[in-house]
Amino acid sequence: MELLLKGYCLLSLLMVFYVYAGYPLSIFFLSLMMGKRVSKKDYFPTVTLVSAAYNEAAIIGKSIENKLQMDYPPEKMEYIIVSDASDDGTDDIVRQYASRGVTLLRQGERMGKTAALNLAARKASGEILVFADANSMFERETLRRLLQNFHDTEVGYVTGKMIYVNESGAAIGDGCSSYMRYENTLRTYETRLGSIVGVDGGVDAVRRRLYSEMKNDQLPDFVLPLHVVAQGYRVVYEPSALLKEGVLSDTADEYKMRVRVALRAFWALRDMRHLLFPERFGLFSWQLWSHKVLRYLCFIFLASAFFSNLMLWDTGALFLVTLCLQVCLYLGALGALVLEKKGVGNRLLTLCHYFVVVNLASAHAFMKYLWGQKVVIWNPRKG
Repeated sequence: MELLLKGYCLLSLLMVFYVYAGYPLSIFFLSLMMGKRVSKKDYFPTVTLVSAAYNEAAIIGKSIENKLQMDYPPEKMEYIIVSDASDDGTDDIVRQYASRGVTLLRQGERMGKTAALNLAARKASGEILVFADANSMFERETLRRLLQNFHDTEVGYVTGKMIYVNESGAAIGDGCSSYMRYENTLRTYETRLGSIVGVDGGVDAVRRRLYSEMKNDQLPDFVLPLHVVAQGYRVVYEPSALLKEGVLSDTADEYKMRVRVALRAFWALRDMRHLLFPERFGLFSWQLWSHKVLRYLCFIFLASAFFSNLMLWDTGALFLVTLCLQVCLYLGALGALVLEKKGVGNRLLTLCHYFVVVNLASAHAFMKYLWGQKVVIWNPRKG
């Protein structure tokens, strides 16, 4: 029994290591051996910029001005904003830009971001659809940098680089920023393999003919790129296409957002489960299993590693050390909360804290998924 428990504990620890370090190392070395370049070149197709907005009156005007000042031929760009039944004056502000080529579409009742994107895609005339959050700020060259990748006829979807700005200095904001740097590193390696798994919905683009209408409860940042891969095209990462967005400054808000994203991801994986079969999608199936399925289920490995290790603490130095490391992780996560209340930050403790928050959120989302709960509508992200 003890031997079996040891094997179970070590396997759980190995899975945690694989998810967060083994997979990144694997794709790094594979990308060196199998590197696939993107044939980038200045490319100026017609573009439809799309934003979904709900009660964004405080920022929507500044966001529109930002997009209209892109380094891109204005005669080749249209801009559609879909109001998801906004009632704070957002619509009136958008209408003020009608003479500058901004079109307002309105959903009479709240239907969510995915429904808004479907509506805009049906009305769009551009060869390329570019998605931008209503509160996002592009760098001036972001649009042109994104579109250079579409010169490569194998590319169907491009995502840019999200830079989270932590003006509040909150620890949870530092954790979020570190998490995004980690994700962007993975996307760099995955692009060299062929396609990435998951994108930033606030700064990405797709060929309009490859757009597949999604169900209102589906997560567009995840499902739409998977549809593109299923059609035989690449989904790639463009690090020079920059988007700045404020981080959440409260742990509770970040936790709720992570639960929402994870829940929609579980349903997306269920809807797109045909991509998980390697005999059909080869290397990408392995990427999807490693980067998404196992990542979202890592809370299972963390729990099993801790509780099995707890029963083995006195069976040898190895298990005592691994238990101490796990205890330090969780104590560090708690310590970050205490320090934050005192206005003190520590980078290592902050990373421990964010790691635990993300995995607790996944566990919470998985329980909601098992109960059949779904998320369709959203509220504006708080900075």
